[in-house]
Amino acid sequence: MKVHGLSILNDFTNRYAEARDQVNAWLAEVERAEWKGPLDIKQRYRSASFLSDNRAIFNIKGTKFRIAVQVSYKHQIVLVLRCGSHAEYSKWKF
Repeated sequence: MKVHGLSILNDFTNRYAEARDQVNAWLAEVERAEWKGPLDIKQRYRSASFLSDNRAIFNIKGTKFRIAVQVSYKHQIVLVLRCGSHAEYSKWKF
């Protein structure tokens, strides 16, 4: 997958250094992935949640942090929409 929105991830890891290693590991896995649909994501990330418009939420460091993305399976692109703590996530509007 090609990941767009790396600046959002960088800003996030600058704010939350404790999440940096897991975010970098997540990013490396996503860049190697070839997801054809949500089931492919769920097989690797069992705690991932799915919303309309091919959006997915990934948990980082248990449930302490979240990464929200939109996936284009056809074009093999993952667009990072936002990242934040659990408290920030609870205020997001989707």
